[in-house]
Amino acid sequence: MGLIRTLHAWAGAILALILVILGLTGSLLVLREDWVKLTVPEARMVVTPSPAVLGAAAEAVEGQGSPRSMMFAGPRLGVHRLTYKDDGMAYAAADGTIVARWKGSARLEQWVFEAHHRLLSGEGGETVVGVAGLAGAVLCLTGVIVWFPAWRSFAGKVWPRSLARRDLVSSHRDLGILMAIPVFVLCLTGGMIIFNDASKALLVRLAPGGVEAPKPPRAGQGNIDWPVALAAAQAAFPQATLRLASWPAKPGAPAAIRLKQPNEWHPNGRTLVYIDPATSTVIGTADAQAYGPGVRFQNAVYPIHAASVGGRLYELLVFLGGVALAALGGLGLWSFLIQQRRSWARGR
Repeated sequence: MGLIRTLHAWAGAILALILVILGLTGSLLVLREDWVKLTVPEARMVVTPSPAVLGAAAEAVEGQGSPRSMMFAGPRLGVHRLTYKDDGMAYAAADGTIVARWKGSARLEQWVFEAHHRLLSGEGGETVVGVAGLAGAVLCLTGVIVWFPAWRSFAGKVWPRSLARRDLVSSHRDLGILMAIPVFVLCLTGGMIIFNDASKALLVRLAPGGVEAPKPPRAGQGNIDWPVALAAAQAAFPQATLRLASWPAKPGAPAAIRLKQPNEWHPNGRTLVYIDPATSTVIGTADAQAYGPGVRFQNAVYPIHAASVGGRLYELLVFLGGVALAALGGLGLWSFLIQQRRSWARGR
């Protein structure tokens, strides 16, 4: 038990600042759509998600630049979100008129996302975040193990009475137990999102079955008639909601339309329809409901992590989980530094 306690303390201290950042930015991202509505008036509108309306918007967007993808407005956010081939981003009103355009982290919500997902440090920061997430999940488990022998001392006080080390440790311990499950889930799912391919491969091995996702088919070249293409995609999955359109990545590649079927948790769905730009017709589909349990579980990881399922109550839980993660990192680091300072003083 002493070894586990020591490893928990040192690992927690090393990761503390990263976990504080991830916790606070993750909590803020729960409020992302509310912030966009506050700062972009068009986001408060209600958009009819029909192929004709969305198709007309896609045509209008295409006439104002070279988009790479277009996430359609939905019931909770009334603007389309665009990414461009030059890595720029934009919001477009229901009719496709660009109402905000930026690059990098120029908008606050994008800055928060980059800080949460990559620590503002590109691919290297993304890897650090993934490792920190998985390590945070392990810290949750070891914390519960360390707490268990002293469970009678639990008082349910998450705010320390003073800055004395015993009070900091007590609050860290009680908060950790109260929020152990949501913090563990958020850390684990965060790591699984970063290491998506490895996580999916493991889950498929543990829970095989279903069909494999098809490779994108070869396609011709041409100007996509988006109302026609979206209508064809809707006809392929009549009960699904149109959520995202991607322009061909290169000559000979198809356009792709993502749809969300009723039983899918992912906010943009994982059901795909491939479109031939030369004819605006369907040349392939990928039904997310036909995948095996391992793939479907991996597809559910993002909505669990990002509070995209479960309504406002689950959003609140994820928000509090992020705050708890930040508080645990701060309290743990503070108490650790106090202990180390005392040890250094005794060694003099």
